[in-house]
Amino acid sequence: MLRFEGLTRRFDDFILFENLGLRAGAGCFALRDEGGGGKTTLLGMLAGTIDAGDGKVWIDGHSLRSAPEAAKAALAVVPFDCLTEPSQTGLGFLEQRAAQRGTTLGADVLDLAERFSLMPHLEKRFDQMSTGTRRKFYLTATLFGSPRVILADEPSGGLDGPSRAVLIDLFITLGKDRCVFFSTHDDELAEGCRATALGFADLTGSRAD
Repeated sequence: MLRFEGLTRRFDDFILFENLGLRAGAGCFALRDEGGGGKTTLLGMLAGTIDAGDGKVWIDGHSLRSAPEAAKAALAVVPFDCLTEPSQTGLGFLEQRAAQRGTTLGADVLDLAERFSLMPHLEKRFDQMSTGTRRKFYLTATLFGSPRVILADEPSGGLDGPSRAVLIDLFITLGKDRCVFFSTHDDELAEGCRATALGFADLTGSRAD
């Protein structure tokens, strides 16, 4: 479902990472590099928001380079700051994501929003929300359109205990038939999801399917 190879990021003479690769099927995969160097950059390359250079990325068999629309249609992304559109309301964000996926704001999404305690925040703008609340809206939106690959950058950041339990349940459910690839420093999240732990050293010619 998620495949990449040859991903390299250099800044002049400094090499952030080099020649990273992975083939991953259904399940949860936690990027656990403790050095903090490059996780957000790598996820940006996989999401298509950062140029992958000579590297290659496939989402559910679709090349992010030659078939970007098909690849991104099979992808859901939870970025680190979750503040792409500061003036948008929570409800407006969910409705926009539903429209982009050609679906509606169904009972499953509203149920997850309620479990994440988002109902009092639907009319708030994103720039009026805490980081954790914004993140929960993005996590809720992963249900739209049945994406095959979910990318999340520190998804438990800013979440309280009950919301982290909902997140673990969400990732376990998604990971049954989809690929959930996320960066985290949260041991409880990674262990709760029964995620395969990966460091950058594991991503050179790796295979996890």
